[in-house]
Amino acid sequence: MYEKFYGLTRSPFNLSPDPRFYYPTLGHNEALANLSYGIAKRKGFIVLTGEVGTGKTLLIRYLIEALIKTKVQYAYVFNPRLSSDDFLHYIVSDLGVKDIKTTRSEMLLQFNHYLIDLYRRGSTAALLIDEAHQLSSELLEEIRLLTNIETSQQKLLQIVLVGQPELDETLDSIELRQLKQRVALRCRLQPLDDADVHGYIVRRLQLAGAGERAEQIFPEAALKRILHHSRGIPRLINAICDSALVNGYARREPAIQPDQIEEVLNDLRLEVAPEGRADSGKHDQAERAMLLRSLMRIAELLDPELSRAAKKTGRPAEHVQVAAQRVGAR
Repeated sequence: MYEKFYGLTRSPFNLSPDPRFYYPTLGHNEALANLSYGIAKRKGFIVLTGEVGTGKTLLIRYLIEALIKTKVQYAYVFNPRLSSDDFLHYIVSDLGVKDIKTTRSEMLLQFNHYLIDLYRRGSTAALLIDEAHQLSSELLEEIRLLTNIETSQQKLLQIVLVGQPELDETLDSIELRQLKQRVALRCRLQPLDDADVHGYIVRRLQLAGAGERAEQIFPEAALKRILHHSRGIPRLINAICDSALVNGYARREPAIQPDQIEEVLNDLRLEVAPEGRADSGKHDQAERAMLLRSLMRIAELLDPELSRAAKKTGRPAEHVQVAAQRVGAR
C-alpha cells in the first residue's frame, strides 16, 4: 500500500520473522555465535530465552539458513504441544527419515540408526524447538532421554530449546535437574537499546529499498516516541512503524510526525497496560496494608499490651514481630 509512496520495494516492518531483515546487535550476534558453536561442537543442550517479541524466532530462522549451507541436518518444531509419540514421529519425519515405523520402539531404533549414520558421514543433527516454554515436564524428560544417543565422546543429537523466560523457571524445577545439568550453553536476548532501535529501523528501511531516505522517513522526534513506547521490543517496533507508514501514506506525509506515532499507539492500544500490570504497585501496597491490619488484630488477641504500644509508637510491624516471637516462645 505505502511502499511506492515511500520509494520502497517491499514492506520493511512485517511481523513475520524474515531472516533477510536480521539486525546484528551485539546481543543477537552473541546468541547466534553460541547456538552455532554449540551445534558445531556437539554440545548437546543449548537454551535461548527472551521476552515476547525480542526476536527469538527470527534468530532461529536465520540460524536455519546457516545450517542449510552446512552438513548439519535439522528438525524445527514450532508447536511443541504434542504427545510424546507424536513429537518423536514429527522430528523423525522432519529430519527426512524414510519409511517411518509405526511403533515407538521401532521409531527410536530407526532414529538411532539415522543419527549414527550421520555421524559416520561426518555430520550431525540439530533439533530446534521454538516456544519451548510450553513443553510439559514429561515431554522435556523425553527430550532429555533422546540425548542418550551418543558415542563415548560426542552427542549425536544437538538440541536447542527456545522460549520465554518461563522456560528457565521450568528447567529450575527439581524434577528436571538432570536436564538442567546437561545444558552446555545458555543465552538471553534483551530488548534493543536506544542506538540499536535507531539502527534497527534505518536498516530495515534500507533493506526495503529506501536508500538515502532511510534516515529521513522517521525523524528524531518520531524515533523518540517509538523508543519510549516500544521499550526496545522489535515486534512492537515493527507494529508501530508499519502502522505509522500506513498513516503517513494516508496523509501524504513524506516524514512521520510524532503526533502520527501517538495516533498509531492509540489505534493499536499499545498505551493500555496489560491487565493486572498498570496498578500492580497499588494492589501490592493495599494487600500489604490489609495483611498488616490482620496481623495487628491477631497481635491484639495474643498480647493486648503490645498492641497498645504499637498504636502509640506508630510502628505496628515491629510490635507484630515481637508478638509473634513471644507466641513462638510459648
